[in-house]
Amino acid sequence: MTDQTEGTDLIAERRAKLARLRDAGQAYPNDFRISAFAGDLQAECTELDAAAVEALGRDVQVAGRMLAKRIMGKASFAQIQDGSGRIQIFLQQSALGESYDAFKTFDVGDIVAAKGQLMRTRTGELSIKVQQIRLLTKSLRPLPDKFHGLADVETRYRQRYVDLIVNEQAREAFVTRARLLRFIRDFLEGPQYRYMEVETPMMHPIPGGATARPFVTHHNALDLPMYLRVAPELYLKRLVVGGFDRVYEINRNFRNEGVSTRHNPEFTMLELYQAYAVYTDIMDLTENLIRSAAQTLFADRDEPTLLPWEGKVIDVGKPFARVPMADAVAAKNPELSGADLRDVAALTAQAERLGAKVDPSWGWGRLLLELFELTVEADLLQPTFITHYPTEVSPLSRATDDDPEMTDRFELFIGAKEMANGFSELNDPADQAARFRAQVEAKDAGDLEAMHFDADYIRALEYGLPPTGGLGVGIDRLVMLFTNSPSIRDVLLFPYLRPEGHIELMVDS
Repeated sequence: MTDQTEGTDLIAERRAKLARLRDAGQAYPNDFRISAFAGDLQAECTELDAAAVEALGRDVQVAGRMLAKRIMGKASFAQIQDGSGRIQIFLQQSALGESYDAFKTFDVGDIVAAKGQLMRTRTGELSIKVQQIRLLTKSLRPLPDKFHGLADVETRYRQRYVDLIVNEQAREAFVTRARLLRFIRDFLEGPQYRYMEVETPMMHPIPGGATARPFVTHHNALDLPMYLRVAPELYLKRLVVGGFDRVYEINRNFRNEGVSTRHNPEFTMLELYQAYAVYTDIMDLTENLIRSAAQTLFADRDEPTLLPWEGKVIDVGKPFARVPMADAVAAKNPELSGADLRDVAALTAQAERLGAKVDPSWGWGRLLLELFELTVEADLLQPTFITHYPTEVSPLSRATDDDPEMTDRFELFIGAKEMANGFSELNDPADQAARFRAQVEAKDAGDLEAMHFDADYIRALEYGLPPTGGLGVGIDRLVMLFTNSPSIRDVLLFPYLRPEGHIELMVDS
């Protein structure tokens, strides 16, 4: 018998059990209420021996998915998993009567409810001595046999609901993600920083805030093209103009670009803006945020700031390196002189020697960035701020006072991946309008990622944006670091995948 045929037979057998429950009026009951969570019970009784647990006389009602079942004649054991953890239940025929016979027909994967008293078994495992047992939901599809979840990685992502049932590592990753997001909010809103969380539009009449290709949609009632946002930046800075001096948002961005282990078409970003701050202040905040998050989330570890990731150990406890981009490129390209770093011909020749396809419209700033990406980025394993990006590739950043062709901008790299981008914000409306016009020219020349001209944002700047520092942090990549995940798909509950061609469903007609 093939695995597919066997799987079909198992489903048919379970459907027959469900049919009998329907006939008896016992299918899908909805009147059971829990009184405790498995994980809480485990935590409460960690230090209690069998006598102490028995002395509690604690009656509990729990419910969850049955992950294991062992029938031993007139006594049986099963493992129940709810959203907080697992607990064993102990069943005896003498205490349950007909309910015990019914339990023997339950299948692994079924969702069951149990009522009973806490106890410890002879082996010391915390258990519930069951007084009542009920089937709440029949699982028609058997769970995968492998302990670590589905065998095929794509199937794990596509059927995340199954992966979460059987893969404890996957569950832990998303618990860590939730804890990290809560920490970020508490950190930013605490007395040291006093930020306020806000929400800005997800659909924009003009895409802006980043150089990226947007998703395009249409508003039927207004008969207008709309764009899923590529970044919330311009709306958040409007709020700073309006007097909210410290604002942040954690939400989705959408970019119509490639899919890889580091990219998903929709992703979560933290963006924040702080009036009367400069890019060095924002670097300090970023470093403090990441270090403090590690110290808080992994406080139970001997060295909480040493984070394993892709076979390396990332040390977020030491001060993060800060290196200007030109210096980083010069160190990896010793054949280039200081003058060459702003010479289009010299940079073009070097880029082409390294195999890059150079666009003739690129200035020295874009070429310097290209060489950085080719020769430097892959070696930035430990936390490193790369600072002073060329103005040509930084349309929203404030120019450096003593060098208008460079900006007060940084990007943070960890594990050779960009984790954050920040800068002193450009608040000169005339300068910003000129840069918008340059972006429009690039778009007209075929650059699909170039920005549009946002006249309302220029009007907002004309009312006055105070000196401001801004930051964007890729939450998904940060979670990858904190969970030692090699792919962004491991930290997204439902990552983008091509649609399945056919899904066989076995639903009652």
